[in-house]
Amino acid sequence: MARKSARRSGKVVTIHDVARHAGVSPMTVSRVMNSEPNVREETRARVMASVKALRYSPNLAARSLASANGMHIGIFFRNPSAGYLSELLLGSLDQSRRSGCQLVIEQCDSPEKDREAIHRLVKGGIDGVVLPAPLCDSEEALRGVAEAGIPAVLVSSGRTPPEHSAVHINNFEASRAMTRHLLGLGHKNIGFINGHPAQTSSGQRFRGFIEAMTEAGLKVGPHQVAQGYFDYRSGLTAAEQLLKNFTPTAIFASNDDMALATMAIAHRRGLDVPGDLSIVGFDDTPLATTVWPELTTIRQPIADMAREAVRLLVDQIRGRRAGDPPPVIHKLLKFTLVERQSSAAVSARSAPRRKRKAK
Repeated sequence: MARKSARRSGKVVTIHDVARHAGVSPMTVSRVMNSEPNVREETRARVMASVKALRYSPNLAARSLASANGMHIGIFFRNPSAGYLSELLLGSLDQSRRSGCQLVIEQCDSPEKDREAIHRLVKGGIDGVVLPAPLCDSEEALRGVAEAGIPAVLVSSGRTPPEHSAVHINNFEASRAMTRHLLGLGHKNIGFINGHPAQTSSGQRFRGFIEAMTEAGLKVGPHQVAQGYFDYRSGLTAAEQLLKNFTPTAIFASNDDMALATMAIAHRRGLDVPGDLSIVGFDDTPLATTVWPELTTIRQPIADMAREAVRLLVDQIRGRRAGDPPPVIHKLLKFTLVERQSSAAVSARSAPRRKRKAK
């Protein structure tokens, strides 16, 4: 009765209301409304009773999208970088439109709730999931996928699990290339801001930095490395720590958000970028060109990675429906080192000048 009165008061009854009333999933309601044969008669009767009780009038366009030929894929996110997330969603939405599937976007607030979020969407009828960083490294999320028995494609993971398709770049080589770039400009005192320790890509980027420094015959002390978490605030703290304990002529941050935070701290300390301090990042999000000087960074093709992930997932779902699942695919996309104004050759006056400021 409460639902009827809500309808009379102007509230639109949705397929989710009917599903809750009947105790089934929205996908089951969709199958009943489309007169599909693969529904038990008792379930069909229960759904139709709920439709009548709630006076549900389905939208014909929505019914068409949710038909047997339709496909629902979920994208879970918990990335602190708004720039990264924006690129990811743009690519995912573009490819889902091209593939004729519906995209369900779900935010996971904490690692402890990753599995719960996946089970919730599976009950709602999703056919597969895209897991971008950091969800691609979440044991809870991967456990939830395994329990649900649905396909998943990982994006930006530093590992390539044999049971899941994945789209990524070579984080190790990208980081080594950026470090070599700074070394080529004459920098030897290079500070490094690491990414979130729970993400496998962080370890790959750190290894690339260490490898390039070792190749150049340079040792990296603990005072040259600060811990970040891929968000702007942690970049502020890490940059403060580096500049307090070390006198770098360049700082390599593991993503653009932390690089921009480093630039803010440098300006606060009266340092010229890149005259006194070169600063470089990773990702090439839109923020990289909204600051001055514009940021030298590694371009990770985030939108293209998202497109490829959706395409791979759609192929897997279609293959499963046809009884012939495609093989697991690990797709490696190319990165690009984008040189802009935030990095320059080391200046002979940089270190002495900065030492005087520190006194």
